[in-house]
Amino acid sequence: MDLTWLRLGPADVHVERLQAEQEGRDIGALVGRFEDLGDMSRSGEEVASDAYQRALGSLLDDVQRAPFRDDYPYDEPSDLESILARRRQGPRLSEPVTGDALLDRLRGAWAGRCAGCLLGKPVEGWRRDRMHGYLRDLNRFPLDRYFAADVPPEIAERYHIDPRNPGYIENVTAMPEDDDTNYTVTGFAIVRNHGPTFTSEDVASFWLGNIPVLHVCTAERVAYKNLVCAILPPDSASYRNPYREWIGAQIRADAFGYLAAGDPELAASWGWRDARISHIKNGIYGEMWAAATIAAAFRTDDPKEAILAGLAQVPENSRLVSSVDQVIGWHEEGVGYDDACERFHGIWNETHGHDWCHTISNAMIVTIGLLWGEGDFALSICRAVQPCFDTDCNGATVGYIIGALLGRKALPEDWLAPMRDTLITGVAGYHRVSISEMADLTKRLIDDRA
Repeated sequence: MDLTWLRLGPADVHVERLQAEQEGRDIGALVGRFEDLGDMSRSGEEVASDAYQRALGSLLDDVQRAPFRDDYPYDEPSDLESILARRRQGPRLSEPVTGDALLDRLRGAWAGRCAGCLLGKPVEGWRRDRMHGYLRDLNRFPLDRYFAADVPPEIAERYHIDPRNPGYIENVTAMPEDDDTNYTVTGFAIVRNHGPTFTSEDVASFWLGNIPVLHVCTAERVAYKNLVCAILPPDSASYRNPYREWIGAQIRADAFGYLAAGDPELAASWGWRDARISHIKNGIYGEMWAAATIAAAFRTDDPKEAILAGLAQVPENSRLVSSVDQVIGWHEEGVGYDDACERFHGIWNETHGHDWCHTISNAMIVTIGLLWGEGDFALSICRAVQPCFDTDCNGATVGYIIGALLGRKALPEDWLAPMRDTLITGVAGYHRVSISEMADLTKRLIDDRA
């Protein structure tokens, strides 16, 4: 049995080192162990050995005991009370939304989420030179449509096109399963099953009972293993989890924002309950921000106002807020889209998994897509996917926010028709569902709570 995806190795040691440094840990005394256990020349047999796994586990435990640096400039708690006490000032927009207009926006959010995810799905993991080269060789740059596998043989060979990928538009008869959309359904089902007072333990129970372990990734997979071993939240997020600030929680946010439409504070609190089972600090803030932003999007047609309402729910002095503010500043300066992407790539290294999959880097791309998308659905999701990084996640996040801002009736039919109003998931009880019916059920839950 291949257990590669269920154990950590040298690559994860490098991730842990970066994570610990970025969260302000003083790991000077641990550098030698990081270098030894992070030796990429180790054989697979050696990495799988009990001795190596014990040594790696001990290192991860010692990182959690390491003190924080005195000169660390950020204040980043993970408990809700401290987060709320440190929120920045900004629009709260804390009134629920109801009525017929809400239904159209919910349908726009659900459909936009799926379309954005589908756009980014076949190129997840691609770097800029590969994606932009592919598009330019086809005279399709900048990105303005779904990716296709039906291309000249020399281009297919040059860019390693796998025609079997379910995300290529020729293969699409429904929105194929993706972890992003699995989590949308999961969040919906948790609130449907447990009501608005659901707990982090309810989230954990739902995962274990309804999502197979290999359908979750990185921080979620580590947390899943921890939960199986009866390591409960919040320890399930931090115990031997190098990915604790990666994007996984941020992509789980949207259903909580849908169900708390118009109430960013409620959406953020639900996002916190969900995120804390697998993430800490900015990993949590990413979900709270995204949930609050989409909740705000039901009450405005201005992407920037929604973004700011989301930021008002997380700590002012955090890396997430600082980074999203930086992108907003570029936009206010009049920086063009291409230049904004270049600035972004000057900060984050797309060849490093930690940068590629971090909450903050991808939150910056989401912000770029929304602000430089000019209020246009197609332009917004394309400008969220074209910078690369976590393409399906960012396309999906921008898709549901702009979808809520515009409403279903305003979305271009050519972006929605290929999915045939159908979503495939890996969540028990929701394997094949109607996208519009999920929006209708969301509206019903909101009405029942009102």
